[in-house]
Amino acid sequence: MTLHIITYTICDIMPRTSPALLPRLNRLLRGLGANLRRARLRRAYTAQVVATRAGITRATLLRAERGESAVALGIYARVLQALGLEADLELIAADDKLGLKLQDATLGERVRAPRRKRHPIPP
Repeated sequence: MTLHIITYTICDIMPRTSPALLPRLNRLLRGLGANLRRARLRRAYTAQVVATRAGITRATLLRAERGESAVALGIYARVLQALGLEADLELIAADDKLGLKLQDATLGERVRAPRRKRHPIPP
């Protein structure tokens, strides 16, 4: 009895596409990447040193520094950590003015039921 192993290659049935970002978001990501690059250069770190500290490849670091949208948020977090800027992550969405306004609008003023009158207990 012979054992035949059949291997199948999984082909992409659908092309890999992601929804397009708004131009403003693309500009913000490019700005984030530029900030990361400036922070690295201010510290006089090479791209290879930061990539090694972040546990990523140099190519991935350069993609993050270009602000590419396909770079995962975790990669940006690792680069921030390698640069000593991980506390900046706390600033993301910290001041949610719109959310607070929406929450306050739905709260309204609390209406309480009137207090019940107590009847005296007969002696």
